[in-house]
Amino acid sequence: MNLEPEGDPATHRMSVVVPVYRGEKTLPDLLRELAELVPDQVSSDGHPFRVTEVLLVHDNGPDESDHIIRELAHNYEFVRPVWLSRNFGQHAATLAGMASSGGDWIVTIDEDGQHNPRYMGDLLDVAMREHATLVYAEPLNPPPHGVMRNTASRGAKWVFGTLLSAGAVSSFQSYRLVLGELGRSIAAYAGAGVYLDVALGWVAGTVGHCPVVLREEGGRPSGYSLRRLLSHFWRLVLTSGTRGLRVVSGTGVVIGLLGLLMALFVTIARITNTIPVEGWASVIVVVLLGVGAILFSLGMIAEYVGVSVNMAMGKPPYLIVGDPADGPLGRSPRAS
Repeated sequence: MNLEPEGDPATHRMSVVVPVYRGEKTLPDLLRELAELVPDQVSSDGHPFRVTEVLLVHDNGPDESDHIIRELAHNYEFVRPVWLSRNFGQHAATLAGMASSGGDWIVTIDEDGQHNPRYMGDLLDVAMREHATLVYAEPLNPPPHGVMRNTASRGAKWVFGTLLSAGAVSSFQSYRLVLGELGRSIAAYAGAGVYLDVALGWVAGTVGHCPVVLREEGGRPSGYSLRRLLSHFWRLVLTSGTRGLRVVSGTGVVIGLLGLLMALFVTIARITNTIPVEGWASVIVVVLLGVGAILFSLGMIAEYVGVSVNMAMGKPPYLIVGDPADGPLGRSPRAS
């Protein structure tokens, strides 16, 4: 927890969580920008805020990020290193930082410099304006990656938001603002392998989106290979709940209906003797009805499995929070 004096109780205290995998070249510039937000700031809507701590979560990458983290902790009093025992991945590192934070709000930001810390005030304004406990940056320009990766990312998010998402989160970014007590609670509940934004969707109330402009990455190679990106997407699918499982049942129903229609067609054709029907038609009817029944049964079984999966992932049946009127969302903007 941050032990510095509370200061003005109306000021929103922000804990910034930065998962660090390959940040040797980009972290110093990012910290210089964050240092400018340590003194008291006022957002565009008049909400006072300041960065009270920056948690650099070392995820054991291949470069010399650990030395840079130690130097930054020595140079900046507000920097708090968090050391992981091995490489666990960005989402696990982010959860570790959330669990170690102490601010009213938690801001998660990438190490590569594409996220401009100056938008934190705008994220806060959206949260206060919409009474949102979770706010995602909404990029106005394409991410600084290749066309194929950007297209695949948009496609994956569309699949999640349209077909799989049963919670509040349907569009997400790694640049996000989350109410502190929610972030720390989900860090305690979420099981291993859970996609962070799925977990946040379990407990978030209103989810807001704030327009931002992404910058170029800080001249370092991406830490995500094609294999790791596909692994992220598959984990997103597996932890998104039982809606994907219901597709199996739905497919079985559709195939079964096709079988019934085919059987009706064969029966009418036999009675009227208007269309010659060979033996293959009966086989198709049996196959369609059989496959439909099997898929529907598998879907039913999958629903029961899904309940156990949700328990294993740590999805809480409820989450107790403080009175919103007494927390950060109950504060009034500063008069101009």
